[in-house]
Amino acid sequence: MENIKVYNQDGNVTSEMAAPVFLSTEWNAALVHQVFKSIAANLRQPVAHTKTRGEISGGGIKPWRQKGTGRARHGSIRSPLWRHGGVSFGPRNTTDFSQKTNKKMLQLALNSALSKKLVMDELKILNKLELPDLKTKSIANAVKNLSGGKSALLVVANENKNVVRAARNLSNLDCILAENLNVFDVLNHKYILIDQKALKELSAHD
Repeated sequence: MENIKVYNQDGNVTSEMAAPVFLSTEWNAALVHQVFKSIAANLRQPVAHTKTRGEISGGGIKPWRQKGTGRARHGSIRSPLWRHGGVSFGPRNTTDFSQKTNKKMLQLALNSALSKKLVMDELKILNKLELPDLKTKSIANAVKNLSGGKSALLVVANENKNVVRAARNLSNLDCILAENLNVFDVLNHKYILIDQKALKELSAHD
């Protein structure tokens, strides 16, 4: 694997470093797609909810007698056949859409996605993140130099939780701890910016 460039907060190349082994993972589109869909399914929160005939008020009495009226027999006005009745097979907010994915697949898919980003020159390594005041404006300026104002994901070391909070209000930037990085976030951003400490933590998980 060739060396990769290391940038400073001004967006300038300061040095080069040997790329970690996990950044040379072969692109596996099928696996990345499967893991992406499973993460999206796990994030899904059902909202649509319909009531069955047993949950709608009223309809406790038979509308008319069974025989002799010349009309079809009915037992309740809350039947799905009636207007304002219950719904058959409608959406329920108790539906579980979650999917199980083993850790090996999650890690391999993440490595594959990051390697693809590196090949496309959309993954940049930041030598260090110096934000003495931890202001949102400081983070915005640093990231803008590296991403050109486009959608970016900043990956920081697990010790930099304050940086994640400071970047919370930026529209074109999401900040995440290295331990929480996943395929879903990687593919939803144009640029991936990883500070060197976070890169070491990612290498340790590989």
